[in-house]
Amino acid sequence: MKIAVLSGKGGTGKTTIAASLSASLKPSQYVDCDVEEPNGHIFLNPDIKLSVPVKVEVPDFDESLCSGCGDCAEACRFHALAAVNKKIVSFPEICHHCGACYIVCKTGALTPAERIVGVVEMNGDKTFARGKLDVGEPISIPVIKKLKEYLKTDMPVILDCPPGASCAVVQSLEGCDFCLLVTEPTPFGLHDLKIAVALVRKLGIPFCVALNKAVEGDSRIQDYCKKEGIEIIIEIPYSREIAESYSDGVLPVHIRGEWKRKFARLYDVIKERVSQ
Repeated sequence: MKIAVLSGKGGTGKTTIAASLSASLKPSQYVDCDVEEPNGHIFLNPDIKLSVPVKVEVPDFDESLCSGCGDCAEACRFHALAAVNKKIVSFPEICHHCGACYIVCKTGALTPAERIVGVVEMNGDKTFARGKLDVGEPISIPVIKKLKEYLKTDMPVILDCPPGASCAVVQSLEGCDFCLLVTEPTPFGLHDLKIAVALVRKLGIPFCVALNKAVEGDSRIQDYCKKEGIEIIIEIPYSREIAESYSDGVLPVHIRGEWKRKFARLYDVIKERVSQ
């Protein structure tokens, strides 16, 4: 079963919950899809053994064949090509690798060339995998696609998704069996939870909410979930002990056996919800 852990905003504790869930299940695979800033390794301490470059196709020009007609620039919907004084200027960083420019080029001046945009790294048995987008690259989807080629099928897979509701999030969620939405009892937490709920409902993925940093007297998340018929599957209290341990790279499940049992039970509950 593939479980996506998602938060509408950063800083809610998404990685804390994703890594804790993975650490409580043996065996399981943890996949860090937050490729712009992966940090699950800080808590799970994997021994990285494998590194696979992520390559994309971008257009390469043969100026001797180019007529400067500008058809390729007109066909590019992402403005990765521009026609200036009958010369073609390329911006490979924003190329979406759709191939339209090759199709419309009448002279054969455009051919595919490979370009490295990131890397996928794994430990020896591939139970830990992460993607890393190269600094300065604006498009993370190719790295996430490559990362998801290594998802296991013989054990639970926990995908630590990017925050928000962008194309990268949709790519991470694709093919998942269940989504755990992590939120916090703040105005921004509630606002972005609503966006995340709309997204997973649109995608038709069953989901529940994990409330992190829960405090007595603040029921804004509970009230919203009750109104929308959404189950809060686990609540983690606002805790100085958890915060201090987290700052040292220690997960809640490694502080007390009580939390390890709760997260193991969380997986069982998710299995029940999926089967229903």
